[in-house]
Amino acid sequence: MSAGTKRDEAFSRLVYESPLASAADVDGFIMEGSGAATFPTGRLRLENLRDPSEGQKANIVFWCPLDFPPDICIEWDFRPVREPGLCIVFFSAIGQNGKDIFDASLARRDGIYSQYHSSDIDAYHLSYFRRKAESERAFHTCNLRKSYGFHLVAQGADPIPSVIDAAPPYALRLSKLGPAISFSINDLCVLEWRDDEQHGPVLGAGKIGFRQMAPLIAEYANLRVYTTE
Repeated sequence: MSAGTKRDEAFSRLVYESPLASAADVDGFIMEGSGAATFPTGRLRLENLRDPSEGQKANIVFWCPLDFPPDICIEWDFRPVREPGLCIVFFSAIGQNGKDIFDASLARRDGIYSQYHSSDIDAYHLSYFRRKAESERAFHTCNLRKSYGFHLVAQGADPIPSVIDAAPPYALRLSKLGPAISFSINDLCVLEWRDDEQHGPVLGAGKIGFRQMAPLIAEYANLRVYTTE
């Protein structure tokens, strides 16, 4: 694993860009679960609205409505505001049998995690800033999973400190080029993995979504998605 990583030169074409600075910047985005998307600091702030005591029912997913190519590099700025909680980014998300994830024939989703990893959509999902469970706060990791199923396929150390010591923004970069997936924070490579199809074919084009576990509050800005020529 390399000590640092810049965006691969293969990702030369910008296909989506949003500052995530106002409601107009997330027009068409879809919230699953009870959550609020606000902009008190000129950045997208996501917050769960249900009591954390409700468990998985309190969590949310905020989807970008666009379909992205199979080879993508996703970049965004991340600011943790309040702990505990956990963040996930879904990518290459698609309904089974090639359906759009918002196809009316698919099962309803409202933020409960099993609806995303063991229902009728396929996706890669990267969990980062994992501060929900006591064990996650004691030993910080980033976990990459593949679904259908709850398959943990790669893990790396999370360099972002707890909110009290954080110095955001943190520049996050997630790349998928064919079967090769990598994730970096502030140009530090956190994990790399090559999909060997042990858990099904390499996933391709699909949607991107941001998930939060209550009661976490976090802010997002400068979302950019690149692809190859």
